[in-house]
Amino acid sequence: MSDTPAKITPVKISPKTKFGIGQLVRHRYFPFRGVIVDVDAEFSNSEEWWQSIPEHIRPAKEQPYYHLLAENEYGPYEAYVSQQNLLLDQDGGPVNHPAIVEVFDGLEGDHYKLKPDYRH
Repeated sequence: MSDTPAKITPVKISPKTKFGIGQLVRHRYFPFRGVIVDVDAEFSNSEEWWQSIPEHIRPAKEQPYYHLLAENEYGPYEAYVSQQNLLLDQDGGPVNHPAIVEVFDGLEGDHYKLKPDYRH
């Protein structure tokens, strides 16, 4: 592995991912928005977490899931959201989450620019 970090902004993880790291997104049904910091090609959380979602709105496991630095009216938090429940955030503007400065160099248009030395 090279010591030179890759410059990726935004990056798609697999051919079936719709969104990339650094993109601004919002939830399709719930009032929150965020920036993508990681992607799982398919569901990678606990069975207990998945079962806690009411069955009538429970998303399929066989799709990408995104880790977000998110915000809502109550403040910042981290979210794990299925691809089917995300939309591009058309409002733009920064996401108010304190961890953003650790991962990104700033907002450039419609996405955050990943720090060159950031690795997860």
